[in-house]
Amino acid sequence: MVDHDPTHALMSSIPETDETTPLAAQLAEDARRRIGLQGRKFPAPPHTRVLTVANQKGGVGKTTTAVNMAAALATGGLRVLVIDNDPQGNASTALGIDHPSGTPSVYDVLINDVPLADVVQPCESVPGLIGAPATIDLSGAEIELVSMVARENRLLKAIRAYLAHREEAGEPRLDYIFIDCPPSLGLLTVNAFVAAQEVFIPIQCEYYALEGLSQLLRNIELIRGHLNPDLHVSTILLTMFDKRTNLAHQVSAEVREHFPVQTLETWIPRSVRISEAPSYGQTVLTYDPTSSGALAYRAAAKEMAERAAALAEAPRPSPSFGRTNSEDGNG
Repeated sequence: MVDHDPTHALMSSIPETDETTPLAAQLAEDARRRIGLQGRKFPAPPHTRVLTVANQKGGVGKTTTAVNMAAALATGGLRVLVIDNDPQGNASTALGIDHPSGTPSVYDVLINDVPLADVVQPCESVPGLIGAPATIDLSGAEIELVSMVARENRLLKAIRAYLAHREEAGEPRLDYIFIDCPPSLGLLTVNAFVAAQEVFIPIQCEYYALEGLSQLLRNIELIRGHLNPDLHVSTILLTMFDKRTNLAHQVSAEVREHFPVQTLETWIPRSVRISEAPSYGQTVLTYDPTSSGALAYRAAAKEMAERAAALAEAPRPSPSFGRTNSEDGNG
């Protein structure tokens, strides 16, 4: 029988390579991804997924992953919001959103009860992607939040009100909300953990990668126990992966051993293009859409979206009497 699928024919035309020719292997992998992702629309989750992107170790690609995963999902036809909850405002910069001091921002949402709808701005270069910017004013929010009533729930309330506002206004439902937060466990990060159902952890494939992870997991358990029983680690993404080194493969194997379900098969390579993109006020998907880094983030977003769709379609087990999902450890 003749296969008339042009995509399959293109895939088959790419020569097989192995690790003895790493450059050729990378080019072949990029070509397959480019063909497989061309024009691909990703499945929408059954409800709005709210994810806090967190890692207490700095320099692991946390903000980079937040904005590029969001852009990749939006490129796949989904509606995505990025909330920049970090005073440095790096996510706002990468999305090309103006955020000088005085701009309506997440600070006003948390401190002055300004609706999130009055703060969000579109990411002009990526249809379907919007962002709530952070300004330097947010650096003082930690102190101002201390004396406020229900200080840990302010971002949660703002997100719920915004989703209700969109529904009442007849606007399309958001599919994903990513919250980018500081690496420290202050009140800004606590607000992010309380507002989300899921934690998305980028892990750098380097020696110290797992050092802060145990502390992060302990903090997540504290939040689960006292403030948000539904919070759970849903997704882990390996970043800055250099497959030429044994160390990267060792870190990858260790992470996958401990978190086999949560860790995405796709990994993000170490890439100059990914590092350069924010300096131009862009994500790597608009800065260099054919680069290895952009294709890897699109592949990771596709995997993440398809996992959610598969879980939604899977038959649910009968509930056990006297036990909740959170007690089962499933969030």
